[in-house]
This record gives sequence, structure tokens and C-alpha cells, in this order.
Amino acid sequence: MMKTQQSQEPQEIETIVITEDEIKDKKNLIESVFTRIYQENMKDVPVINEKLEVSVIGLQQWQELYLGVLITPWFMNIILLPYETDTWNDLSELSKETHIFPSGRYSFIIGRDKELGTYQMCSLFSPMFEFADNEAALDTATVVIKELMNVENIEQTDIDSEQIERIWKGEEEHPGYGDEGDEIPEDESKGDCEDGKSQDKTEPTPIKDLKENIQTPMSRRDMLRGAFLRKSDNKND
Repeated sequence: MMKTQQSQEPQEIETIVITEDEIKDKKNLIESVFTRIYQENMKDVPVINEKLEVSVIGLQQWQELYLGVLITPWFMNIILLPYETDTWNDLSELSKETHIFPSGRYSFIIGRDKELGTYQMCSLFSPMFEFADNEAALDTATVVIKELMNVENIEQTDIDSEQIERIWKGEEEHPGYGDEGDEIPEDESKGDCEDGKSQDKTEPTPIKDLKENIQTPMSRRDMLRGAFLRKSDNKND
């Protein structure tokens, strides 16, 4: 760990800078812990996709936290861990915390492990049968971590996980959104991987049948990053 100081009256604030070696060590630890969980607890569970491996993709520093996408044979989640392992000890297991990324507001569930300490995860996919092989899962995770930090996605991804599922099944059209700059109330964050949503809405965005944009397993990653909206806009031009 390195610390930099920011000049600020009346006192100086120290900022944590996580080194590449620390990120590598944390990645190895996360993969080791969830490989153990897989082998000891999940091996014979029906939700397992045996074509997939435990992997951490895109682990990086975000604020004073470790941020990455965790792939296992039974789920893909965004994972957050504090630099100081005891930072979140006061958080109750299975409680929820909200974090704001450039692409929007997301709700995380608190987890705890004897080796990892307290961590937070936001559910993306579970189970993982739609991934034909490990490469497909790795590609999706790479896109997710990139688009999580893409401010252009803030409107397209401003829907909750249950709503994503209804849209994915063709049971609901994509909603419209409030004007740029609308505030998102804190209590609007719900579910396992959700964004808060402004109550002030414009007319719904016109888009064609979503099934035209969801033709392969990998297209679902486009839904997560809102790319299906851009595709529809291009078709309507």
C-alpha cells in the first residue's frame, strides 16, 4: 500500500493507493476461497455449470476498495472488498449496502468468510447455464467491469434486476427515464443488483421487439450495459 497526501486545510487527507502486487494477491485469495467453497460445498449441486471455472476478472482499486467480477460455476457477481479487512466488521451478514458507480446505483449483499473477511456482492447471473463455455463467461465479465464504469450507461441500466428479467423474457417493455440530472432517492435501491430510479419520467423510449436484439447467450451482456437501446436506435434511424 502507498499513501498520497492531498493538501486540504485545515488538515491533510491520506489517500490509499493499492499496489499491483496487492491486487494480484487479493485476486489469488478470492479465487482460492471460492474454489474451496466449490469443492467442499457445491460440487454436486444441480445448479453447477461444470464447464466454468472460478475466476476474478478486472480486479482493480475503486475508491479505497477492491472491485472486480467474480465468476464461479454457479454465479457471476460484482464483488467489493475493503482494503482493511476489518473495515466492514460492523455490517450484518446478508444486509444490503448501496454503492454509486459511474453507470448508476447498485445494491450489494453483505457476505463473510473466515479467510476473506467481510465482502459485498451484486448478483449478475445465476445459475450459469446460458454460458456455453468458460471463454463466454470471461468475455461477459470483461464487458461488465468496463461498462460498470461507463457513465453513458447510467440511463440504460437504471432498472432493477427483476425488471431486467421481465424485459429479457419479453414480458415488459423498457421504461422511459427522467430528465438528465434528476436525483435518485436513496430508498429506491432494491434487490440484489439494482439501480435506483427517478420518479419523474418522460415518455417511454420507443424501441422495437427486444427479441430482435437478444439472439445469442452473449447478447444478454448487451442488456446489462444498455447496448440493445443503441442497436434499436440505429435500426429506427
